[in-house]
Formats: sequence, structure tokens, C-alpha cells
Amino acid sequence: MADTELDVRSRAAAALRRLGHALITHEADEELLDRVAVTADRVAADLEEQPPRRRDLLELKRRMFDIDVPEGATVVHFDECFVSGPWNPLGIAIEVHREGEEAVAEVSLGGAFEGAPGRSHGGIVAAIFDDVLGYLLTLRQQPGFTGELTVRYLAATPIGQPLRFRARVEGLDGRKLSTSAEARVITPDGEGEVVATARATFVLIDTARLRT
Repeated sequence: MADTELDVRSRAAAALRRLGHALITHEADEELLDRVAVTADRVAADLEEQPPRRRDLLELKRRMFDIDVPEGATVVHFDECFVSGPWNPLGIAIEVHREGEEAVAEVSLGGAFEGAPGRSHGGIVAAIFDDVLGYLLTLRQQPGFTGELTVRYLAATPIGQPLRFRARVEGLDGRKLSTSAEARVITPDGEGEVVATARATFVLIDTARLRT
């Protein structure tokens, strides 16, 4: 896929995410809502007439576990990911980068992810934790899967305010990798209140099993 097509796919997904948040957070008359429905249905019909996409599993494995992530670099383990993939029109679109041995993500949650008024749905927070903690496997170039994830909600996670999720490895026992993370509201002075914490255990997979 050409670079220009990659960029346009990201732009299309970003536009649809913007539309979804706008539809949730703004009033609209019947005429405008009908125009949204007609336009969206027409474009969806055009897309459905195109050939199906097939994801390249070998390329996905290579990006996730074979590429060194430099200090400070932004990392995406796969572009379709619901939490961090720039191509996912229904996704959260967090941005993840490396700080030493930690994975750090920043995001401002849009209105479509609201639970109680002005607050994020708890499942969205849990999904972000699962993804950011999973990036530790990418930094270590070690495949695995989530065996257990525990989230503690300490305060409301706000909608529309910048947040920072920070994840780290706590220890390794055989195939079990123990990790932890916290989410903070970003203030003008830096990192503010911790709104949630998480712990996860990942079960590691022999890298050789992914080579075939």
C-alpha cells in the first residue's frame, strides 16, 4: 500500500471519529441529521462495493516484535487497533511512545466515550490500560497475551481533558510478566490527579512460534 494511500486512510478514519463525537455532543435539527444519515449510507454503500481488505499477519508480527523502538519514538503495533490504530474509525486513537522502559500514552477522550455526563465510560479506561500495558511487550519484543487485568477507578476520568497513561514492567516469573500502570489528568503544570490504576499479568509466547 502506497504512503499516500496510508495517509488518506488515516484521514478518512479521523474524519469519521470526529463525526461520531460531533453527533454525540451537539444538537442538530432533523434536516441535518437526515443529511448525515443519507451521506453516511451512500459512502458506506460505495465502500461495500470495493474488494475486501486482507490484513498481512506476517507484517503485523514483524511490526510488533521485530522492530526496535527508539527512545521517545511513537509506536503503533497495528493500524486497525480499536484503541491505538489510526485506521480505525470507531477507535480511541491514543498516541503511544517510549520513555525508557515505560510505554506512555496521551489522549483526550471525545464525547462518544462518555458514560456518566462529563465522565469516561469505565470500559474505555480499561481498554486503554490493556493496550498501553500491551505495548510493553512490543518494547521488549516479546509476544504474549493478557492473562489478567485489574483496574481501580479512583476518580472520574474526564471527557475532553488531556490524559496520560504510563505503564511499566514489575517483574517476570517464568512465562508470567507482571505490569502496572496509572492514568493521570494532565494540567498546565504537568501531571495532575491519578484517576485510575491498573495491574496486568501477560502470559508470554515463544517467539519462534510466530515465525511460521
